Amino acid sequence: MRFSLGFLGRDMAVDLGTANTLVYVRDRGIVLDEPSVVAVNTRTEKIVAVGSEAKRMIGRTPGHIVAIRPLADGVITELEVAERMLRYFIQKVHRQRLLAQPRVVVAVPSGTTGVEQRAVKEAGYHAGARQVYIIEEPMAAAIGAGLPVNEPVGSMVVDIGGGTTEVAVVALGGIVTARSVRIGGDEIDEAIIAHVKKEHGLLLGERTAEEIKMAIGSAWPSEDEPETEIRGRDLVSGLPQTVRITAGEIREAIQEPINAIIDAVQTTLDQCPPELSGDLIESGIALTGGGALMRGLDRRLAEVTGMPIRVVENPLHSVVLGGGRCVEEFDQLQGVLVPEPRH
Repeated sequence: MRFSLGFLGRDMAVDLGTANTLVYVRDRGIVLDEPSVVAVNTRTEKIVAVGSEAKRMIGRTPGHIVAIRPLADGVITELEVAERMLRYFIQKVHRQRLLAQPRVVVAVPSGTTGVEQRAVKEAGYHAGARQVYIIEEPMAAAIGAGLPVNEPVGSMVVDIGGGTTEVAVVALGGIVTARSVRIGGDEIDEAIIAHVKKEHGLLLGERTAEEIKMAIGSAWPSEDEPETEIRGRDLVSGLPQTVRITAGEIREAIQEPINAIIDAVQTTLDQCPPELSGDLIESGIALTGGGALMRGLDRRLAEVTGMPIRVVENPLHSVVLGGGRCVEEFDQLQGVLVPEPRH
């Protein structure tokens, strides 16, 4: 029985993020952007929901249905669940093909070990990929942000995701120096939860903390400091309670994770070869990832580093667009992938 190659399914790039998974399919662009969450029925071991539907269930499920995030700090912690999630997303994208066996480029944090990279590859193969390639997230983000990664000039990218922050200087198709810290949007949410619990005696859920961060979170003071009402459970009475909170108070609460991100940027700059440092003063630092949208973060980084900082055009999609370019221009960009033949 002979199949045409088109039948093998289109090649795809996957940004397997702690918070969201994005899929880019060759010739079609980004076709999927869903939360990296899987809801599992512990009685039957069956998957109840994946992605957006599963995220809506966080904190609202009966005892036997658990919403699991299979990645923590950018690393697969629940391998079986991650495989099932990846398979679900690949099949969702290739609905019409019975024999979808695409080549898949998966983006992973630059600090991942060989064992962790193998776990990602295994998840890809078990999910039905014909060949799995790994690309380091800062490299993918740099390509997606349109930086000249293959040229002999230095470019610097700071990718702030849900679980990790990746800082890297790239030149000539490789990462010259990089730092990966397991701090990102999730830690900022946790800092908000801890602050509100300590100062207001109020218990917040993850989703509420994320909403507060997006509504009034900032890394630098602004002219008009907004404030908002937050609802949570009073720790003493156990009843729902509402308090007002200001942007300044939230900025104070998230100081620690923001400082850790800034330290990572400074450390990477200190380790950068002097020849490339000169390039960086001209080209500046590109901010990508969901954390790049934090108000005033560019201003704060500019203040600390004395360098031009720009938030790229589409920060949430930089990594998957970079992986997508590797899929589209596979022969030219193959050199940026992490090589490892499958035995």
